[in-house]
Amino acid sequence: MTGDTPFSWQRALVTGGAGFLGSHLCERLLDSGVEVDCADNLACGRRENVAHLQPRPGFRYVHCDVSAADCADLLPGPYDLVLHFACPASPADYLRMPLETLDVGSLGTRNALAVAQRDGARFLLASTSEVYGDPQVHPQHEGYWGNVNPVGPRSVYDESKRFAEALVTAHAATRGTNAGIARLFNTYGPRMRAHDGRAVPTFICQALAGEPLTVTGDGSQTRSLCYVDDTVEGVLQVARSRSVRPVNIGGSDEITVAELARRVVALTGSRSPIAFIDRPVDDPGRRRPDTTLARELLGWSPQVPWEEGLKQTIAYFAALPPEPVPRAQSPAPQT
Repeated sequence: MTGDTPFSWQRALVTGGAGFLGSHLCERLLDSGVEVDCADNLACGRRENVAHLQPRPGFRYVHCDVSAADCADLLPGPYDLVLHFACPASPADYLRMPLETLDVGSLGTRNALAVAQRDGARFLLASTSEVYGDPQVHPQHEGYWGNVNPVGPRSVYDESKRFAEALVTAHAATRGTNAGIARLFNTYGPRMRAHDGRAVPTFICQALAGEPLTVTGDGSQTRSLCYVDDTVEGVLQVARSRSVRPVNIGGSDEITVAELARRVVALTGSRSPIAFIDRPVDDPGRRRPDTTLARELLGWSPQVPWEEGLKQTIAYFAALPPEPVPRAQSPAPQT
């Protein structure tokens, strides 16, 4: 898939559009000639992520909480595409805002579905590999039901997304909503927040600062990385399809967290050591998507090699002024 694929949509709503992934979606849609309403309450998103889009024709930022009862009044549309990406996605955020995370998966998803239903729009939920929990099946395919602790510290995020998937499925079945689900695996790239608790920005910022890279446990747990441009393209291809089934979107470059830390050290030219710290509760041991469905249904597969993606992400963080680490937050990567 190429980044210049034309789309038939005229106007899109992106909830969580000022976030890391949401802002890239807004930009990609605008580049394709689609008008975009970016809805965000800035609980996790940042206005600077979309500041460069503000002067562009067809872009509108709407400050609203998609979980609020009156959000639809602020989003008159009409839309022919609704991308529901509003949700705290990093451990630092959903552990800080557990009730808000549950609200956006339930009330927020229902409100976004209502907007799509009102306008006859295609709806796409941004779900997550976390619905598989600490998986006992590897790689994880869409038919696997998962292994989730419903009362663990990560449950507010995992169960929020699992409920959202059930809500989308029920809406499609009972009301005929044109709705789909993209299960996103570890995505990285520019506009991630430095101290959001995810491995890639944590390691990069530690390496650039000459600090030890904090690897949890023995570092043998695996992750599969996908550069943001590839994830965005996969998301939009799922949206363009009429698939109701969940579709995995993620990278095939499965590596251990310890190896990821070593790659970052090498690419930054840092002399930082690697420090091993306690591993978070319910941290998944292995994570790699089975993307057979995405490949066969959409013709999609990741195109950006890990080295290129990490170099671009490192360059982004290297150009930023250092951000202070929040006092109450551990620097440990947790996802």
